[in-house]
Amino acid sequence: MPGPLALTPELEDLRHQFDAITSAIENITGALRDDQFAWQPAPDLWSIGHALDHLNATARHYLPVLDEGISEAIRRGIYGEGPFKYARLGRLLVYLYEPPPRIRVKAPAKMHPAAVRPRHEIVAALRAYQVQFVDRLRQANGLDLGRARVGSPIHKWLRVSLGSGFTLMAAHERRHLWQVQRITEMPAFPR
Repeated sequence: MPGPLALTPELEDLRHQFDAITSAIENITGALRDDQFAWQPAPDLWSIGHALDHLNATARHYLPVLDEGISEAIRRGIYGEGPFKYARLGRLLVYLYEPPPRIRVKAPAKMHPAAVRPRHEIVAALRAYQVQFVDRLRQANGLDLGRARVGSPIHKWLRVSLGSGFTLMAAHERRHLWQVQRITEMPAFPR
């Protein structure tokens, strides 16, 4: 088992993924003006700000689910050293969420972005949520990521392994970063 500060290899890989996502968010948002951040390709399509605030809304609902899964695994003594095996469902969901999108899924209302929120608030919340995801990785250190389960904040009947849950969040964030990049490449995007 790893020492108190060392993460298991799978969690270390996930930490690197969340760190890379944080860097990508910083690079994207740091180079944008406010009008670019708020620009919508069409009235019914999200702006960059909307896409990133959707990640905030998702994290707000998903972090408590991760907390519950981690707590339950600790209570039940579901520990392991890995490498871990993940069920097909979790692997399939991760595959479907990785960019580019293979299927389009409408976000549930509770995970919609706020109608209007200042850029600095959205970016600050994103940074804070990324730190919280990494904190949950540390809390999960030493748990059997394949056997510990986590629920879904959307579908109560859906449960995947804790490792798949973390990987799904990283894939979801990459999916929306891909979306943001596509927005900046649109011909009508403000230059």
